[in-house]
Amino acid sequence: MGKLLPITYYPIPKFGVYRLEEVRNMEITAKAQRTPRSETEVVAYLRSPIAIRERCEQIFTMAVAGKSHHFACDLDQLGQVADYVIAVMREQYPDLQIPFHSRWRHFEAGGVPRLALLDQKLAEMTPIQKAAAKFDLAIISVLLDAGAGDRWHFYEKETQMGFQRSEGLAVASYHMFCQGLFASDPHQPLQADAQKLQQLTEKELADGFGATTENPLVGIAGRSQLLQKLGHLLLASPQIFGEQNPRPGNLVNYLLKKEKNNQLAAATVLSAVLEGLSDIWPGRLEIAGSNLGDVWFHPAVSDDGLVPFHKLSQWLSYSLLEPLQELGIEIINLDALTGLPEYRNGGLCLDLGLLKAKHPDIFSRTQSVASEVIVEWRALTVILLDQIAATVRKKLGMSNEELPLVKILQGGTWTAGRKIAAQLRTGGIPPIQIESDGTVF
Repeated sequence: MGKLLPITYYPIPKFGVYRLEEVRNMEITAKAQRTPRSETEVVAYLRSPIAIRERCEQIFTMAVAGKSHHFACDLDQLGQVADYVIAVMREQYPDLQIPFHSRWRHFEAGGVPRLALLDQKLAEMTPIQKAAAKFDLAIISVLLDAGAGDRWHFYEKETQMGFQRSEGLAVASYHMFCQGLFASDPHQPLQADAQKLQQLTEKELADGFGATTENPLVGIAGRSQLLQKLGHLLLASPQIFGEQNPRPGNLVNYLLKKEKNNQLAAATVLSAVLEGLSDIWPGRLEIAGSNLGDVWFHPAVSDDGLVPFHKLSQWLSYSLLEPLQELGIEIINLDALTGLPEYRNGGLCLDLGLLKAKHPDIFSRTQSVASEVIVEWRALTVILLDQIAATVRKKLGMSNEELPLVKILQGGTWTAGRKIAAQLRTGGIPPIQIESDGTVF
């Protein structure tokens, strides 16, 4: 799809007034009819978690009513899906003391204490310098964290262990970071900076991942282009990433200016990520020159038909929370962010019968990320994750504060999706095959 014509309307929220922290606390008041908005406000709306849930809810309502051409929803399965997720949670975390779903979990794949080793390497730094280094690592690693394919693995010489998919990408990016691959100054290797990222070659990245024709990694060209583009973006946004030696990690200072009473809303982190990084995504929809990022078209959605997901941006936001907490910042309103619409969570819904495909082509053909099938699958996944989470909390007698969505994603749904996939299909591949360029899934 090419550029959209300017869009000047968006649907009115259902509940009257929303507070959008990601639109700098602007209040949007519902009126009897649709209200004209500036293109800037439309972009801000589509970048908000409220828009994600609202647009996905429209598709969910259609599917529950039996009007979807692609999927049927069987909400009677919610209880058994929640039981499966709880069982997986208790396997991993018997005391239900679950950490956040974030990139930091993958860095310790295989039970190797890589984060403790990283802390040793950062020991001479100030707390803010440490947080900036961890932001550098998390941002680079998440941008590289799209589907690796089922034929690639990363071999870690130090442990003589092999890792696939997300864990393999994480461990590989951890080692590349520690070796200074993303730093222009060999005397300061534990950082990523604009100068080096702009010059990063596809071969350097392929070598870092151990990717070869015999060990092929999906989307290696797209990944290297993404990091090169990041380098250019860092220079283009000095107010976020710093004027001297622009780095992803300078986002720490930008966010610290937004904390109030030592508190920072999770949606504020997402807002900063989207503000700073939206232009990184290739070939996407635009409104008034603003790249919308992970936003796609579906004909069932009223008004402009656009459905935002911001999966990698939310995954990144979740992954930036812990370094902020280490600085003593309290993260509030965690559940404003949504569940992640990717193939593990979406696969769980299909594999356990919450969703049923209406035609065999869904499984037999490789689907484009822009296809109606994939957009719909992802939208249904967002809403079903909220419903699974609510059912899990009810069964465990726990509150949103005790068990926020970000912990249910970590303890349960993502791992459960991977587990059931491994039981049902060779190699644990997802139920739907997706054509990936390494920048969405």
